[in-house]
Amino acid sequence: MVKVSQPKDLLQILLSVLFISVMIIACLWVVRPFVLGFAWAGTIVLATWPLMLKVQKLLWGKRSLAVLVMTLLLLMLFVIPVALLVNSLVDNSGPVIDWATKGNMELPKFDWLNTIPLVGDKLYAGWNALVDSGGSAIMAKIRPYIGTTTTWFLGQAIHVGSFLMHCGLMLLFSVLLYAKGETLGNGIRHFAFRLAGKRGDAAVLLAGQAIRAVALGVVVTALVQSVLGGVGLAIAGIPNATLLTVVMMLCCLVQIGPLLVLVPSIAWLYWTGDTTWGTVLLVWSCVVGTMDNVIRPVLIRMGADLPMILILSGVIGGLIAFGMIGLFIGPVLLAVSYRLISVWMHEAPAPQDDPNEVVEILEEQE
Repeated sequence: MVKVSQPKDLLQILLSVLFISVMIIACLWVVRPFVLGFAWAGTIVLATWPLMLKVQKLLWGKRSLAVLVMTLLLLMLFVIPVALLVNSLVDNSGPVIDWATKGNMELPKFDWLNTIPLVGDKLYAGWNALVDSGGSAIMAKIRPYIGTTTTWFLGQAIHVGSFLMHCGLMLLFSVLLYAKGETLGNGIRHFAFRLAGKRGDAAVLLAGQAIRAVALGVVVTALVQSVLGGVGLAIAGIPNATLLTVVMMLCCLVQIGPLLVLVPSIAWLYWTGDTTWGTVLLVWSCVVGTMDNVIRPVLIRMGADLPMILILSGVIGGLIAFGMIGLFIGPVLLAVSYRLISVWMHEAPAPQDDPNEVVEILEEQE
């Protein structure tokens, strides 16, 4: 007996897909305010999960005590320093805004140009001739852009409260993830396995390894370099050492390195005649500037066995594409894609034929 297949109800399929799409969009819209906080919490928990397990083992296997200790560590290492930094930037931005919004700004005279050997007199005369001839016109053209920039910074200050709220959400979600990490991890693996079988499960595990590798290799290295560099700046007597340390941290995260801040500081010390501390900071900068060549590969290997160029390309590209959270999104995407393509390639044996013979066969076929 021939079984007659029932015709597919096209309208039912379309309405089902439409309903599922609407539900997904609605759910994403509801959780949209919490996505950034949850993303940072997931990243931090994945990176520090082995540490949490060690703390739990030391505290007689009590998960609640381990979660409490990790929460206090996050509060001291992330939330409080960030809040103090934001508060300091907001408080110290007043004089800068007053200076930028005043209309009596004048171009500097740069008297120190006279001290440059051979060409100093010419540079000083040329600069002051430019200022005397068109200084007011130059400032008239520059002032609108300064006003626009100042307005932009004032607008960003409004988002300080939102940023602090995300820090609070990050702390809350971190507590929940530390407490129920295994359950959530198994749920994500189950969902990935339902989508793509073993490869989906492998993709989730690779994503976790890539996040841990970036957190250990890039963020920890940047933190160590910036802190040691900041200590050197403070001891050498560089003004605004705290602010320069923050700038150094950002430079290390984007893989520029700390020397972009340290070298001008060394030059300033020598320029002011403090050669002793300038030499000390020079030696210290050589140590801090080369530290990433030793620490970063070791830490990345501890997190995941991935090529260095893959991690660094993902960090820089992710940062440009997605902002700070892209530090982790970029390497995760590249690492998972790299491993999946590698597995797919190794499903077939590598070619063993002589390349010259292959070329000759192709030429004969033509």
